Amino acid sequence: MSSKAKNGPALCVMVLGTTSGAGKSWLATALCRWYARRGLKVAPFKAQNMSNNARVVGGGEIGSAQYFQALAAHAVPDVRMNPLLLKPERDTHSQVVLMGQVSEELSALPWRGRSERVWPQIAQALDELRAENDVVVIEGAGSPAEINLMASDIVNMRIARHAQARCLLATDIDRGGAFAHLYGTWALLPEADRALLRGFVLNKFRGDASLLAPAPQQLQALTGVPTVATLPMWWQHGLPEEDGVFDDRSRSSGAVSCTVAVVAYPRISNLDEFQALKNVPGVRLVWARAPADVAAADWIVLPGSKHTSGDLAWLRAQGLDRAVAAHAERGGAVLGICGGLQMLGEALVDPHGIDGNAPGLGLLPLVTVFAREKTVRHRTARFDKLGGELNGEQSGAWGALSGVTVAGYEIHHGQTAEHPQMAQDGQAVMPDGLAWQNARGNVLGIYLHGLFEDPGALHALFGAATPTLDATFDGLADFIDTHFDAGVLAGLIA
Repeated sequence: MSSKAKNGPALCVMVLGTTSGAGKSWLATALCRWYARRGLKVAPFKAQNMSNNARVVGGGEIGSAQYFQALAAHAVPDVRMNPLLLKPERDTHSQVVLMGQVSEELSALPWRGRSERVWPQIAQALDELRAENDVVVIEGAGSPAEINLMASDIVNMRIARHAQARCLLATDIDRGGAFAHLYGTWALLPEADRALLRGFVLNKFRGDASLLAPAPQQLQALTGVPTVATLPMWWQHGLPEEDGVFDDRSRSSGAVSCTVAVVAYPRISNLDEFQALKNVPGVRLVWARAPADVAAADWIVLPGSKHTSGDLAWLRAQGLDRAVAAHAERGGAVLGICGGLQMLGEALVDPHGIDGNAPGLGLLPLVTVFAREKTVRHRTARFDKLGGELNGEQSGAWGALSGVTVAGYEIHHGQTAEHPQMAQDGQAVMPDGLAWQNARGNVLGIYLHGLFEDPGALHALFGAATPTLDATFDGLADFIDTHFDAGVLAGLIA
């Protein structure tokens, strides 16, 4: 990595979108690697992220998108790269994480009352990153033209003005109405903000790009802004999705040897950790919202949850509790991760009003008590001997992990312990209370996120490796290098 190559604050390139899901996170990640490959010192930034996909960094937690963008930029992930993280717990309430740490005071404030309180820390974080780097790639949120939110904006055009960012506006052309989205967004912006737009980007295009004419030319005549890239639909780019579950069309091709059903409850969290699993040849990842979705599964995974008791109630309402229990009774593999581990136990106990009390699924002899303090840390641990015995023969899907050392991260309020009166012989515990299995060896609960991102664990379970993140980032940079108009990306930082 080069040292800072110029005097003065970094130039800023900002990716805005006409809607959520337009491709902002994906494009910002590609830009981070594109500029870093030119010997520049690059950092990502997103002032405010609303996501239950988070990663542990020094000083706390940030949104997963900025974590991956930092890796793409060859930078050390830092809480300043995502100073404000909102983690939805219910439709009308989010946990607020400021500079990596949960703030109960800010979590209690109304949405609009929060903005001016946090703006100084957000502006300071951006200014510090600009002072230390050559280029800062900034990601917006949602749309910059939400006129009901403009007065309290701290993530889109207020950031763009503060940094005098050179802005790209991306739209998802696959949804239809792309040119109306681009023009409408431009038209709703104040004149000074329009002047910061350097180019429109058509994302997720399927077909012959020549058929788009004369719309790009007409749009430029109306706005003065050129369309600088038409990016083809790309299902298998390999980067975790930021805003939703994966589309089945993006899985690896070939014969399916293992179907993994991940229960997609309303407050699912850290779903990005399944990207590596989705890329394993022969593995099909499906999202389960009803018993029929798990009927043909080899594995059922209960992922993390930002509201464990609420998602457990949803799971029961769908009849998925009975489906999971029946699968386990047949000897099928069940894995619970973080909130999913807590659900597998006997009970959730909440003395502080953090999450809620609830009976568990009873597949592991565990009790979880929610603590005020949140556990946020990186961990490395080694599995004990896993697997069990059924009819005198070794059983359990997880025996391949016996003795394997894995690295990952923890983000949870709950503290889980074995219920001594319900424990049975043969139930294994990972050191420091990170994982438990049932005596039969087919039900495993683990607090560690990132199991499927660990090369050793993947090799033990599947005998296979997936593309490295570095290869994925290089592929993204190559893609935009091919499909942006010549000179545009370099011109943004000229």
